[in-house]
Amino acid sequence: MREQIHGGDIYRNRDVIDFSVNSNPLGPPKSVLETIREQAGKIVHYPDILCSELRDAIGWFEGVDSEQILCGNGAAELFFSAVLAVKPEHALLIAPTFAEYEKALNVVDAQIDYYELKEEQQFQVQKDILEQITSDVDIMFLCNPNNPTGQLMSKEMIRDILMKCRECDTWLVLDECFIDFLDCPEMYEVKELICEYENLLIVKAFTKVFCMPGLRLGYAMSDNRKLLRKMALVLQPWNVSILAQAGGIAALSGCEEYISKTRQFIKDERLIMIQALEDLGYCVYGSKANYVFFQGKSGLYEQALAAGFLIRDCQNYRGLSEGYYRIAVRTKSENERLIAWLRQL
Repeated sequence: MREQIHGGDIYRNRDVIDFSVNSNPLGPPKSVLETIREQAGKIVHYPDILCSELRDAIGWFEGVDSEQILCGNGAAELFFSAVLAVKPEHALLIAPTFAEYEKALNVVDAQIDYYELKEEQQFQVQKDILEQITSDVDIMFLCNPNNPTGQLMSKEMIRDILMKCRECDTWLVLDECFIDFLDCPEMYEVKELICEYENLLIVKAFTKVFCMPGLRLGYAMSDNRKLLRKMALVLQPWNVSILAQAGGIAALSGCEEYISKTRQFIKDERLIMIQALEDLGYCVYGSKANYVFFQGKSGLYEQALAAGFLIRDCQNYRGLSEGYYRIAVRTKSENERLIAWLRQL
């Protein structure tokens, strides 16, 4: 049986409150569910292979040209397509971070170097990462905020990395899937740099902030049209379904209030959860997005599961060991139930 390396395995852990997946606790916008019901009859047709209307909607939302956008069947597909397009021989990853980058690189047998994040530095990327970007590194992946730590890199740091990558002819794939949960995402997002740096590819998804993981919908942004064309060539035809395209368009239509409400809710509940964990003696790191990363006692995952809570055991992240966990910010009542249970241990 295939090893489970991500959260969200509710299919083998039924009747649990799932804190292992970091999607919006407010649920998808009502307009998305209504649109999917309305559009269900259209599954008799092939979807638009160019995702034209969806790309227009994403362009409006992000403030970029629709020609700078490539849509995919979730962010993960776009990580794989970037690797297949670039065919890197040598790559650089931070550790710990999202496992799919390494899996994609393994497809092309790339040699991987790792920049190890250190507990004593709060698992924060330091300036010395620039020393590991050399002319033999073809591609590097970064996640901002990072998964699972929730730590952030400043715009200045990312610009410095981009400049070094450009000097070394290195592609930078920047995962911003959690950035819209931040209190002030504009302080950290760098989409305005895609026209300045042709070696930059930004990947985002509807999975997290719009709570649509089951529809599988992501997008990449770059001003390098040659890269986007090569990525498109390795994607399967009709990879974004009619319902995913319609759901994405609906999610972006009038989404300002929904996102604003999401950010405020996440901010309030995250602070409560962090304070509760720290009061109980747990060491919390980063946790700037919609999840909390902390160090606790061994066996907490199994204890939580027995109590009806599915949390993310992070020991299978490269660079982490037993005792590190990640929990999502869920509804207020669910968060309170988890905290109450932790207090009884």
